[in-house]
Amino acid sequence: MGLTNATEPALSTAPRDVVRRQYLASAAGDLEALRATMAPDVEWTEMAGFPLAGTYRTPTGVTSNVMEVLGKDWEGWAAHDDSYVVDGENVVVLARYTATHRATGKPLNVRVAHHFIVRGGLIVRFEQFVDTALVAEASHPTA
Repeated sequence: MGLTNATEPALSTAPRDVVRRQYLASAAGDLEALRATMAPDVEWTEMAGFPLAGTYRTPTGVTSNVMEVLGKDWEGWAAHDDSYVVDGENVVVLARYTATHRATGKPLNVRVAHHFIVRGGLIVRFEQFVDTALVAEASHPTA
């Protein structure tokens, strides 16, 4: 899972820096560091139609039900963040998912948008926006 750029931002509590640390931790497969970016009562929503659709709570709930499952189902799962739009506690990241589905061998390369709300130096809410048809196409065998 993760990014290709491993430069870590300063350990500030600025919303953009907190979100960037989340992507870097994901890229490194460092679930402990990833959980450290989230509030104890975080709400993490994967989009309807995505294989892991739903809302997960608690940092452990998020990493167990999202990141660990993605790592099992997809080879080389990566979320490549490239553009940030910050407005106070709101951080929108335009990114790209890349991976190969382990069961089908099909590649995935899809644009995504992530909306984070950061308060007190921790992610309190996350919402994913992705073309779920492209994800489904890569994760289902060809008939």
